Amino acid sequence: MYNNKISIIGTGYVGLVAGVCLADFGNQIINVDIDQKKIDKLKKGEVPLYEPGLQDKLRKNLNEDRITFTTDIESALRESEVIFIAVGTPAAENGEADLTAVRKVAAKIGKEMNGYKVVVNKSTVPVGTGARVEKMIRDRLKKRNKNYDFDVVSNPEFLREGKAVHDFTNPDRIIIGTESERAQSIMKDVYRSLYTDNVPFVFTNVETAELIKYSANAFLATKISFINEISVLCDEVGANVKEVSRAIGLDSRIGEKFLRAGPGYGGSCFPKDTRALVRTAESKDIDLKVVKAGIESNVRQKEYMVEKIEERLGDLEGKEIGILGLSFKPGTDDMRESPALTIIPELVDKGAHIKAYDPEAMENADRELAEYRSNILYCADEYEVPKGTDALVLVTEWNQFRRLDLERIKELMKEPIFFDFRNVYDRVEVSEYGFDYIGVGTGVSDRVQEEVKQSKDQIAATGG
Repeated sequence: MYNNKISIIGTGYVGLVAGVCLADFGNQIINVDIDQKKIDKLKKGEVPLYEPGLQDKLRKNLNEDRITFTTDIESALRESEVIFIAVGTPAAENGEADLTAVRKVAAKIGKEMNGYKVVVNKSTVPVGTGARVEKMIRDRLKKRNKNYDFDVVSNPEFLREGKAVHDFTNPDRIIIGTESERAQSIMKDVYRSLYTDNVPFVFTNVETAELIKYSANAFLATKISFINEISVLCDEVGANVKEVSRAIGLDSRIGEKFLRAGPGYGGSCFPKDTRALVRTAESKDIDLKVVKAGIESNVRQKEYMVEKIEERLGDLEGKEIGILGLSFKPGTDDMRESPALTIIPELVDKGAHIKAYDPEAMENADRELAEYRSNILYCADEYEVPKGTDALVLVTEWNQFRRLDLERIKELMKEPIFFDFRNVYDRVEVSEYGFDYIGVGTGVSDRVQEEVKQSKDQIAATGG
């Protein structure tokens, strides 16, 4: 058993979700951050990010005194036997993970250590980071002429934004990277409610646990890139990517998850983690051709969305285009690597004016797209967006966009052209309302339909 005191360093997305959910498991949590304003808000039960269910769970555990928030990292480190490092590891310009914050925390742990500690890397970090953290702590202890025992554990997170609370409390698996029986036993206690519920636990060494995180995200990103490339082919040959996806997904070796075509993946994990994995491999003179192809394909898919709009509308100069959804996925206000950050600037650069709405991400979008502000009108709701527009583009599939009043929207638009970049709607159904519908791998253009018809006629005429 450990002393039931856990410090979590960092109150960003991972740190806050981990802190609140571990408190809900019955652990005593000290969440630490250097941002006093953020800490003050959290003490009041105010969550500084949009994540369904998180605020309610935070307030419950505050009321039950299982979680506290502080900027006093020194006291937190000394009080706790288990320390989670959950600070940001953003991508550097060369694609590598920036470990500056991780190194600072490791140095601080070595400086404040006053007994046995389990140091848990929860941040997404490249292979070898655990060993570096261990060395930094030992170096600090040596400077202090101390010889406290400690273990470094890799415990990667697998949280989907918008479903993070569910994912933390109902995980597919828990990865524990350590070869220390003492640390392993303590980590079982930390996750006791999951361990006793027979959630699969994978115990391995630190390096393997670190690589599992990157490998999982790279594989899922590659699946998305694969089906997006197939969607481009579908557009050209008259096939339906939704039916292709369903059919190949029924193969148990493949599975249906992450086989939905769209405008490209975004968020805080897939883009950053795939690039970091490539950089790690390159440092060992290994060329990850498949992963690199997936990254390049994802960039291309976002550009392809603009080409689809331009192909249908022609010259975009002076065109009014409505955008539904700005965040990289529904259920979050996160704009990181969102397809909208590629689509909107390219449309504006080609002379278009944008009307946009997102239930949660407009403030973040305005900040990210500040240089295009004069050409973007942020709207009050989904029905203000289509007023007077030449086309409507669905970029993020928020639930409220899944059952739009299409008849009302058609009356509001200058031209009834609907680009459904999440394939939410059925082409035939939308066309019955008088829309020209263009999906991703499903909204076959008139040009392609004519080419397919001519090809069939030619085959029939030649008896082929």
